[in-house]
Amino acid sequence: MPDTAKMLDRYRRMGAMRAFDEACLDALRRKAIHGELHVGLGQEAIGAAMFEALQPGDAVVSTHRNHFHALAKGVDPRALLAEICERETGLCGGRGGHMHPFDPENHFSATGIVGASLPVALGYAHAFALRGEDHVAVGVTGDGGSHSGAFHETMVMASARDLPLVVLVENNALAISVDFAAVSPTSTVAERASAYDALGLHVDGTDVDAVTAQFCHAMDHARSGQGPVIIEATCCRFRGHFEGDPEHYRSRDERNRLRAEFDPIALYADRLTEAGVAREDLDAIIKSEKAAAKAMLAEVLADPLPDPADALAHVFVDDVFVAGAAA
Repeated sequence: MPDTAKMLDRYRRMGAMRAFDEACLDALRRKAIHGELHVGLGQEAIGAAMFEALQPGDAVVSTHRNHFHALAKGVDPRALLAEICERETGLCGGRGGHMHPFDPENHFSATGIVGASLPVALGYAHAFALRGEDHVAVGVTGDGGSHSGAFHETMVMASARDLPLVVLVENNALAISVDFAAVSPTSTVAERASAYDALGLHVDGTDVDAVTAQFCHAMDHARSGQGPVIIEATCCRFRGHFEGDPEHYRSRDERNRLRAEFDPIALYADRLTEAGVAREDLDAIIKSEKAAAKAMLAEVLADPLPDPADALAHVFVDDVFVAGAAA
């Protein structure tokens, strides 16, 4: 018999993640967010799966599309939304914004530089190994990032030292506008793991049950000292690379088809219905999460913006001296 209670938890978590990004889109329309905004609609199953596999001491280093990973790692949703909306109450006082949220308490950070998340995650993994700590570092990248030199160098070093590193590749088949099949020498990223003597896992990133099982396997493998893992989760990005992307590289019909066929929330709703859960109960969950996110956004937008007089604050660390320099 299916564990419907656990399934409903996963469904609610995916709904909460989508509602969070929809609140970000609302904030953008209200001009509360400046610069680029990257949302993960269509990739909720991966974030929900991460939530179940991560432990408090683990570290996650994410990308420009980082919201779901932050929520999975336990970052406070309100503080994250406030940071995205550039409020003083945000994780970094509104100074990091959407692409550079940083939460040292929860061992979470992100970078807008493609592929640059992986060397930082490697550093976490090396530190865990040196200290003998039972933690795993997760570096997130995309199919485009898997073609970077940073990816190769990270895997070489992690495997040579059997470091507790999991490299999560969210393969939505588009490196901004470049089709994965047109530039990849292999049909998957996961199969390249053998070149590094690492474990390679490939999973349907729209199936939250499958991703949870494989991500837990990856984390257990790395945590038990068996070396790094590449886990590739295939998924679809429903919106443009960034908000405002004209998306000339795919048609409206193609975008509509992807939503109709590969929406992880809709697919899981069908599975829950087959398990005996009423559709109206599922609809009520989504409605509740949307209302909660909308209320949270209203609170955040009432928070103060950073004081312009403090524009240069937090740029340098106070009271730090270079060894040998004059006092």
